Amino acid sequence: MPVTEIKKDIYWVGVVDWNIHDFHGYSRSPQGTTYNAYLVMDEKITLFDSVPAKFQMDLYHQIRSLIPLEKIDYIVCNHVEPDHSGAMPFLMDKIQPEKVFCSKLGHRMLLDHFHQPDWPYQTVQTGDSISLGKRTVQFMEARMLHWPDSMFSYIPEDKLLISNDAFGQNIACSERFDDEIDLAMLMRESSHYYHNIILPYSPRVIAVLDDVAKMGLEIDMIAPDHGIIWRSNVPLILQAYRDYAEQRPNKKAVIVYDTMWHSTEKMAKAIAEGLMEEGVAVKIMHLKQYHHSDVIGELADATGIICGSPTHNNGIMPLMADFLTYMKGLRPVGRVGAAFASFGWSGESLGVLTEWLKSAKIEVVEPGVKCKNVPDHAKLAECKELGRMVGKAIVAKVEAQA
Repeated sequence: MPVTEIKKDIYWVGVVDWNIHDFHGYSRSPQGTTYNAYLVMDEKITLFDSVPAKFQMDLYHQIRSLIPLEKIDYIVCNHVEPDHSGAMPFLMDKIQPEKVFCSKLGHRMLLDHFHQPDWPYQTVQTGDSISLGKRTVQFMEARMLHWPDSMFSYIPEDKLLISNDAFGQNIACSERFDDEIDLAMLMRESSHYYHNIILPYSPRVIAVLDDVAKMGLEIDMIAPDHGIIWRSNVPLILQAYRDYAEQRPNKKAVIVYDTMWHSTEKMAKAIAEGLMEEGVAVKIMHLKQYHHSDVIGELADATGIICGSPTHNNGIMPLMADFLTYMKGLRPVGRVGAAFASFGWSGESLGVLTEWLKSAKIEVVEPGVKCKNVPDHAKLAECKELGRMVGKAIVAKVEAQA
């Protein structure tokens, strides 16, 4: 991809990964992603962030199209995760910069990852700044957005926030800016990214957004390390992050299940009918058809999560166990849930599901419904009633916070 000037004398020099569909081994990225790096041309030429090691030559050629690498004076490492620092050993050898700026925790992590104590580290914290010549870089720690070392770099002269993983998305395309692609798609991908990566740290998101407001930073461009750069919709994405973090309830439920001989599937459909009768929107998701990260993407604006599984080896189906482990780790708050299950002889899955939901801090509507073998009309009526009960709980939660 050609380099792109995003502000006068500030260039995107990243790479596009068209073919990645498994992001970090836990989330789907069907549209690929980018690894964004930024080069500021000033009296002190400065490179912000890096790319995975396998793309280091792509980054080399991007930068080389502008200047020889040895002309770079500083490297700023906002985030040490290997998709943003993997090329550091290569870059250090080629550039031999005067300084490498990072947070204190970033310094520790760079040592842990690359075992290079002799690199010219300079640690910074919130409130520190450096001069590049015509420009200033102000640093702001953003711990747990989404690693302990994370920080933002802000260039006030350009009203530019370089935000590492915050405000990113997994989109591979030839366009670089938010006003060059479909905004609805961009917001969906931003939500999917947030709820699969940033969600556990939502209290920190609110704190960081509050700090940005208190500092009075004027921001007219946000340059994340993945995906599209925000220049026309900065207030929109800032407000969206606050909305994501606050996890406000909506009249929507996700029914997620696995099934063996379709009994659990029939129960899921009956539960959905009950929810819809209470005015609650429903998304039914079979885990053999939907990746767990796609379910979380749907749960982003849903208040209800209803889980179903047959009993399998005295427990639940493996894909359901995988999903529940994943969801619990993301720590969603303010959700209402319920469980339903089918079985042939032992019937433990309903209890297992219920305890999983409770351990994930889901407000569980009990009792759930379990069915031996194939549900009849009476059992499907129980399922429908469970849907109504959960629907009423969702509506009450929404109205309480209206």
